[in-house]
Amino acid sequence: MNDAKTGTPWIEHESRAAVLAELHARPFVPLKVPRRIYHFAFETNRERAAADRAAVAQLARDHGAEPPAADAKFHYLILGDWRLRWEQHTEFATYTWSTGVDAETPFRHPDPVAAGDIAFQQPGPLIVATHLSVTGADTPLEDIAALFKSQSLCVIGIGKESAHAFVDFAVDSHGFTRMALRVRRASPMETGRLAQRMLEVETYRTMALLGLPLARAVTPEISAMEESLSDITHALSAGQDPQSNQALLKRLSDILAANEALATRTAFRFGASRAYHALVKNRLDLLQESKEGEYPTISNFLSARLDPAIETCNAVEARQTRFSTDVARTTNLMRTGLTLDMERQNSALLDDMVRRTRLQMRLNRMVQGISVAGLAYYVVGLFAYFAKGLKEAGVLPATLSADMAEAIAVPFAIAVAWAFMARVRFLSKRAAKEELGD
Repeated sequence: MNDAKTGTPWIEHESRAAVLAELHARPFVPLKVPRRIYHFAFETNRERAAADRAAVAQLARDHGAEPPAADAKFHYLILGDWRLRWEQHTEFATYTWSTGVDAETPFRHPDPVAAGDIAFQQPGPLIVATHLSVTGADTPLEDIAALFKSQSLCVIGIGKESAHAFVDFAVDSHGFTRMALRVRRASPMETGRLAQRMLEVETYRTMALLGLPLARAVTPEISAMEESLSDITHALSAGQDPQSNQALLKRLSDILAANEALATRTAFRFGASRAYHALVKNRLDLLQESKEGEYPTISNFLSARLDPAIETCNAVEARQTRFSTDVARTTNLMRTGLTLDMERQNSALLDDMVRRTRLQMRLNRMVQGISVAGLAYYVVGLFAYFAKGLKEAGVLPATLSADMAEAIAVPFAIAVAWAFMARVRFLSKRAAKEELGD
C-alpha cells in the first residue's frame, strides 16, 4: 500500500474530516493566576442555535475580532480585558467569560453582567450560571473555604495535589453557583484544563438533573393509569357481557396510547440524564480527586444526591415499560375472551345452519318426490290423450279400453319421471364437483 503522505488521491469517507476535527473541536485554554471566570449555559434548539451563532459573529465583528465559521461549535474571542469561550452542544450553548482584572480577591465582583462589564445576547433559557475564582497558593485554604456554605462545602485535591477545588453547589444572592480553584504548582495549560473540567462537572450535573422534575411530574399520570388498569382488570375478572367487554377493550386501548405518548415525551430526557450523569462521573475521574481534611469529596457529595435523582428517572422509565407490558397482557387476555365468545356464537350459528340445512334437505326430498309424482301425472295425462286417439282410430284391441291403457301406462310414467329426476340430480352433483375443482 502506498504511503498517504505521497499525495495519493485516496477516496476518503465522507465523515473522516468531521471525525478528526472533533478531537480538536473544544481545546483547553491556558489560564494565568489569578483569574475570575463566569460560566453560563443556555438551553437551545436548532433555531436558537443558528441565531446564537449569528449573535456571536456580530459580537466578534463589533470588537474587531474574527467571527466563528458557519458550522463552528467552538470559538475563542479576545475582547479587551476579557476572554470569551463559546461552545454549542446538542441542546445547550455555553458562554465562559474570564479576566485577570481585579481577580486577586475571590468573588469580589459577583455579577459582571449587572455591572455592565460584559454584555451578550441570551440565546435561550438559563440553565447554569457559575462563578469560578482561580487563585494562587498564597491564599490560605481556610480563607477560601470561609466564602462557601459549610453545610454542603466540598474541598478536594486535584491533579495529584497540583491544586485544590472548592464548591458548595449552592446559589448565591446573584444567582451564581460558586467554585474556587487554588493553584499550587500547575502550569497555565493544566490550570485551564482543571478549570474547564470543574465547569463541565457543574454543567453536566445540572443537565443530568433536568430529568428529575419531569419524572416527578409524570408520576401522578402513571399512577392514575395504573389505577384505571386495576379497575379494568377487576371488571374483567368479575365477568362481563360482550358489549361491556368491548367498552373495556376501548378503555384499554386509550390507556395504552396515553402511556406510549407519555413514554415518547420522557424517553429523550431520561436518556439524556443518564448520558450527562456518565459525563459527570468521567470528569470527576479525570480530576483525580483526593480527600482534603474532613471535607467530603465532590464524588461522595454527588453520589448521595445526584445518583438517587438518576435512579428516580430510571425507576419511572422502568415503571412506564412495565405498565405497557401489563396493558398489553391485559389486552391480549381480553381479546382472547372476546375471541372465545365469538367462537361460541359462531358455533351456535353453525349448529343452527346445520339444522336448517338438514331440514332443507328433507324438504328437497319431499319436493323431489312430489315432482316425480307430478311429472308422472303429467306424462299419464298426455298418454291418456294419445290412448283415446288410438282407440277412436281402432288401433287398440276391442277388449282394451282407453282407461285401461292409461292405467297400464302409470308404472311406466313413474319410472320415466324417476329416471328423469335422477338424471337431473346426477348432473347437478357433477356440476357442483366441477365448480369446487376449479
